Amino acid sequence: MARVYNFSAGPAILPEEVLQEAAQEMLDYRGCGMSVMEISHRSSIFDTIIGEAEADLRELMQIPANYKVLFLQGGAYQQFAAVPMNLMKNRVADYIVTGQWAKKAWKEAAKYGTANCIASSEDRNFSYIPDCSDLPVSADADYVYICENNTIYGTKFHTLPNTKGKDLVADVSSCYLSEPVDVSRYALIFGGAQKNIGPAGVVIAIVREDRIRKDVLPGTPTMLAYQTQADAGSLFNTPPVYGIYICGKVFKWLKAQGGLAAVKARNEEKAKLLYDFLDGSSLFRGTVEAKDRSLMNVPFVTGDADLDALFVKEAAKRGLVNLKGHRSVGGMRASIYNAMPRAGVEALVAFMKEFEAARR
Repeated sequence: MARVYNFSAGPAILPEEVLQEAAQEMLDYRGCGMSVMEISHRSSIFDTIIGEAEADLRELMQIPANYKVLFLQGGAYQQFAAVPMNLMKNRVADYIVTGQWAKKAWKEAAKYGTANCIASSEDRNFSYIPDCSDLPVSADADYVYICENNTIYGTKFHTLPNTKGKDLVADVSSCYLSEPVDVSRYALIFGGAQKNIGPAGVVIAIVREDRIRKDVLPGTPTMLAYQTQADAGSLFNTPPVYGIYICGKVFKWLKAQGGLAAVKARNEEKAKLLYDFLDGSSLFRGTVEAKDRSLMNVPFVTGDADLDALFVKEAAKRGLVNLKGHRSVGGMRASIYNAMPRAGVEALVAFMKEFEAARR
């Protein structure tokens, strides 16, 4: 069977070249006689794999020397608790709630201290990013938290909030490595790999060293202390070995594409194809304010739930799969991550035009 164009929000499409290379190494990784899935995380082989992965990520993101790169487990969801456990020294944090995941993180943080919602877009079903130029940032806040790209609702912080000197923490799960980023503007960046980097099971956290403390909140599990993971070089316990191996291959693929500036340019081209069609369509419409549109996740609707369902069904027959929108939004959602080729977006737009023409 031919490969389909997979528009899933995650686990999501991976570069075909990476999959082919991994397939070739499946039974015998570079002459060791074993699969990477079978090797010890304490072996020299894996030491090289994780070392190269970190080095390539540091090069891609130009990560400053005073930041640690941690390969973790538990999904981004586990970080909703780990962040306050590690960073909430004053037991106060401010949250900007722009979607379901930011809202979940805010509620989780409230278990460990005072979690203030200082801005929200829930009044219009998270279809925009609120003005964050002059927020009521708490004087004693340990950090300000955002979910930078909202997978479900298709919004993106194109301008980081004014935190008034407070540390910024960002969940970047669905925009990781989609564009250049100034890491020094954050105290902590984290995200699950399964949307734009690799397979499910890996979380990558980039933490400024001065926020890695021994005096975490009482009751913090040993595994969730950033100090534990940093001191052990992400090898405190058995890490997701194969997932890190695939992430490392994706990092090399991104470098071969020309780095993050080149990747962003291609992402903008792909997104423009889809948004331009939506803006001119008489049947389909986007659900996000234009200024806040994501390059990665594009939700759209027809306004008729039955017609939406038919579109998803007919699209799948054309090899355009996983276009059903999240249940909280409905309609459709096309996730067009780094690995989605331009041809995939072109095929989607061509089918949308055909679908629309048949209903005029």
